[in-house]
Amino acid sequence: MDTNVSYTLVGAFVIFLVSAVVMAIIWLSSGFSIVQYSNYLIYSQESVSGLSIDAPVEYNGVSVGVVKDIDLDHDNPHLVKVLLNISTTTPVTRGTVATLTSRGITGVAFIALKDSGTDLRPLVTEHGQQYPVIPTAPSIFMRLDTALRQLSKNIQTVADSFQALLDRDNLRSIKDILSHIDQVTGTLASNNQKLNTILLNTSHASQQLTNLLEYSNSAMRTVETQTLPTTYRLLSNLNEVARTLSEVSTQLKQNPSMLIRGVAPLPPGPGEKR
Repeated sequence: MDTNVSYTLVGAFVIFLVSAVVMAIIWLSSGFSIVQYSNYLIYSQESVSGLSIDAPVEYNGVSVGVVKDIDLDHDNPHLVKVLLNISTTTPVTRGTVATLTSRGITGVAFIALKDSGTDLRPLVTEHGQQYPVIPTAPSIFMRLDTALRQLSKNIQTVADSFQALLDRDNLRSIKDILSHIDQVTGTLASNNQKLNTILLNTSHASQQLTNLLEYSNSAMRTVETQTLPTTYRLLSNLNEVARTLSEVSTQLKQNPSMLIRGVAPLPPGPGEKR
């Protein structure tokens, strides 16, 4: 009886020791700490195909949590409600944005978080919300799809414009224009010799006009350097003659007898002194 009791105690002690060792290993592998998580919500307006529960959540490429739940928003079926379980040490702010991303060729979808830096205040639960809501940005596939749709729309617009441009009336007008251009080209080709003669005569006339302008400029320079000084002297002499005539006219008015006696002074009369 004592032997059986001792075996039971030994067995219990071994089980306890093994359990303690396993718990110690788990505790050591966890880095001596217990990670705490917080819940966040995102609302996606695009398909979340490929995203599954327990899919990773990364912040600038660092794993910070997992996807906890995926469901449709019952108030707005166009939205997909995704519940995220993120480490409390993650700096989720009001500037943090969530994007649905696919990893390389494997196509494994995950949630990528990135902070725009516009508002560094911590994201908190607003009134009427169950969890803090992280805003979303279009994924690269959504942006690519939007760009392709816009490109297709632009191509269709260009095609419609070409179709409207190349209708029957416009084609007839283009044909007439090409026919007129062909006629003009033929006329120019048949009158090539005449055109060359006209161009040659025009060149000669231009040369003669240039020579005439040069002669005119030379004549103007001659007038400025030779004729004008002589003219100025002639005018000066004429001005002097006119002044002299004016003085003579004044003297004649004062003493008309000078025409007979001349300008010599009269001899003094009796009692006058010279």
